Amino acid sequence: MRLLHTMIRVGDLQRSIDFYTQVLGMTLLRQKDYPEGCFTLAFIGYGNEQDNSVIELTHNWDTQSYQQGNAFGHFAIEVDDVYQATEHIRNQGGEIMREAGPMNAGNTIIAFVKDPDGYEIELIGTRK
Repeated sequence: MRLLHTMIRVGDLQRSIDFYTQVLGMTLLRQKDYPEGCFTLAFIGYGNEQDNSVIELTHNWDTQSYQQGNAFGHFAIEVDDVYQATEHIRNQGGEIMREAGPMNAGNTIIAFVKDPDGYEIELIGTRK
């Protein structure tokens, strides 16, 4: 068994694809419209779906935005340098929720950013 993907609903599919590909450096792996169901699925990630877990962006054509529930926490992305990644995201217009710095009760460097739909993304540094 392996984890295939995590699905999130997005209000503006192209805006979300642009954020994940242009700001976070992921690749759009595939995208398909389902006219009978009035939705589009787009799969994004850092590698092919056969070897990596990816994110499924679901866009329901009749819904422009969603309310964030209180059950979902965040995605976590490993980066070489959290300070540098945070600055890049800021320069691309991304929203920084927590500046880069040591985590509470530890030495790992982390930061939090938001995607265009308000989903939280934790950046975790590989450097100690």
